[in-house]
Amino acid sequence: MIIANPIYDLAFKRLMESERVAKFFIGTLLGQTIEAVTTAPQEFSHYNKDERLAVFRLDFVATILTASGEHKKVLIEMQKAKELTDLMRFRGYLGEQYKKADMVNDRREVLPITSIYVLGFNLPEIDSACIKIGREYTDMITQQTIAERSRFIECLTHDSYVVQTRRISQRYQTQLDKLMSVFAQENFTDDKEVTKQYTHETDDVDIKAIVDILHHVGTDPAERKELDNEIEWRRTYEEWFGDRDRQIIEKDKKIEEKEQALAAEKEKKAAALAAKDAALARIAELEKQLLSKQ
Repeated sequence: MIIANPIYDLAFKRLMESERVAKFFIGTLLGQTIEAVTTAPQEFSHYNKDERLAVFRLDFVATILTASGEHKKVLIEMQKAKELTDLMRFRGYLGEQYKKADMVNDRREVLPITSIYVLGFNLPEIDSACIKIGREYTDMITQQTIAERSRFIECLTHDSYVVQTRRISQRYQTQLDKLMSVFAQENFTDDKEVTKQYTHETDDVDIKAIVDILHHVGTDPAERKELDNEIEWRRTYEEWFGDRDRQIIEKDKKIEEKEQALAAEKEKKAAALAAKDAALARIAELEKQLLSKQ
């Protein structure tokens, strides 16, 4: 029996406390070789005693071995969400990350950021369980792709990876498939969809390490009590504040749509005014030509 839902903070935190698992998880998802990660990921917590809800994200400084043999230090920001209402929290945390620096070659430098979002809900527009949002440089004059990379640009923009746990399929072929299989939302043993039986036979030592950690969280009495408390906190928060949060998101969406409509109307009026001015200019020019012929 393992904790199959990665949305629960305790289970995910226990996984990422293992340097081996953190390197395997990040490296497999990014499709890159991770040579090192900070052994103790920094945890950012928000705790409200009245609401009794703790939310946090995990951040790592990872050293990546690139295809060209270079060592590249990046800041890995990993966030989880059960509801779409966490969108604003994601944006706020990302803003904080752009202010951070780390030691590179004995100098304090701003690190490029890579964001990983683990979602417990579906994005209705996208069916894929794992999505990479990448970047490329384009010369706007020649429309050619630029192969070179600028550190200045790299530190101001970032790649993102999104995992939709509820869209993980039965595939078990690639290393990414094997990693995702641990979190597939199926074979649950309880109504709360917290624990499941992991049915795959595997000789992969990294997958076994993940399964063992999630099994421990699900069966150890002290860990299970902490997990049950978290589940209750989330249930209470949803009961008290879920509707309010959804109303805020809906209100913000309507405001954005209204602003877009006003901007479109303004642009339309500006285009009409420009067309009118151009027509008047043409008439004036024609009148001038007629007068010059008289």
